[in-house]
Amino acid sequence: MTKMAHLLIKFGGGLITDKSAMKTADVDVITNLANLSQQLLSQGHAITIVHGAGSFGHLKAKKWKISQGADQAILTEQIHAVDSIRQDMLELDSIVCEALEQQNIEIRNLPPSQWARETGPNFTGSLTPITNCPRDIVAVTFGDVVDCDLPKRFGILSGDDLMVRIAQESQSITHCIFLLGDTEGLLSAPPSDQSAELIPIWKPSHEISGVHDSTLDVTGGIFLKLESAAMIAQNVEHVWFLDGRKTDRVLQLLAEGTTRGTRIML
Repeated sequence: MTKMAHLLIKFGGGLITDKSAMKTADVDVITNLANLSQQLLSQGHAITIVHGAGSFGHLKAKKWKISQGADQAILTEQIHAVDSIRQDMLELDSIVCEALEQQNIEIRNLPPSQWARETGPNFTGSLTPITNCPRDIVAVTFGDVVDCDLPKRFGILSGDDLMVRIAQESQSITHCIFLLGDTEGLLSAPPSDQSAELIPIWKPSHEISGVHDSTLDVTGGIFLKLESAAMIAQNVEHVWFLDGRKTDRVLQLLAEGTTRGTRIML
């Protein structure tokens, strides 16, 4: 049990949007997450939020192969798509931030396209405005299209990679929580499989049976999440995959030290 925790929370793109429908935010879920954030702050905890893109980013990024960088055959269309995706992400981010502000939460909003370059966990750009954010202010950032060196020109900086670096560079994170949209945690098989069971503890030595839906997800899906979570577990004691539709489990985790979900351990 941690009385004064600092939570690094990922609002998954599949949780806060309908990934299959272009630019469709789930306002009810976002409102619930804002309520959770207010509860955590009122209990004296600090929180840092990273959110995914869902249908505000993945569908256009997939169509125009943005994650693969510049393609001379479609470069004009790609450049338009990069601008469009960035605007769409700012729109989704504004929905998240407005929900937080309606709970009287003060935020520090940090769109990666304005301060980060390159992709993967070794991206460049100062994280100090996030890691040095006062405890009573919530830093908010998200997966985004960022500039890259030539010849790539642009690429997708995943929210999971942001999670890794924030966890590594912050001295105060006690809990890292990935809130998922379609499952209670890591399952023994894809959620659509009737035989799928919740895996309560996962370690990098464990194999899993999973499916990465590349038709909807351009950042690696559950496999990247696991890889990222294992890296985070080197610095943070409590790393969890939880059902973001059941926000009481976050509160239970802080109160009791455990809850229903998957804990990532080394």
